[in-house]
Amino acid sequence: MAEEEKKIGQEQEEQPSEEYKLNMQLVSFFVKIMRTIFLGFFLMMADVFIGLFLGFAVPEESTTGRMIFFYSWFIITLTAYIYFIWRMWRKKMPVP
Repeated sequence: MAEEEKKIGQEQEEQPSEEYKLNMQLVSFFVKIMRTIFLGFFLMMADVFIGLFLGFAVPEESTTGRMIFFYSWFIITLTAYIYFIWRMWRKKMPVP
């Protein structure tokens, strides 16, 4: 009988508490927010660098082909970013 009580006690100790689960859900939510912000910031900084600093998006400094390349690149990367963010926020992150 004492062995059964020890087994039950060990099973209860191994299961994480509700407060721990809630904290891990908050951490996973924070990770999603940080990934969204970082990826968006990185992508927009790269696009601004290519478009404005290198002059691909400025009509006075660029040729038609370079502008078509830049705006095509911008649309493709923005679509990929939105799709990635949609996929990331659609599913629930597992709690470790």
